Amino acid sequence: MRNFALLDEQGNEVGTYSGKQPRQAALKAANRGFTDIRLREKGTKKIHVFRGARVLQQVPEKHPKWMDGRETFMKGHVEKVGVYKL
Repeated sequence: MRNFALLDEQGNEVGTYSGKQPRQAALKAANRGFTDIRLREKGTKKIHVFRGARVLQQVPEKHPKWMDGRETFMKGHVEKVGVYKL
């Protein structure tokens, strides 16, 4: 697992997310409502930049039992913009 710090526009650390890949951490941030996602990889000098959104999805026909009674759910969606080095 790698750790990533979520940065705001001023470069302040707002939160920490973990995942095997930066995209996995960005999906977690997007699902919590962040749209301009800049993740600093801890231990390196890389900043991964993503554009994120929450998308309304229909519950599939073969769904897990915990989704019973729902018709829709929110799902995170991200698109990688680039990687910058400090």
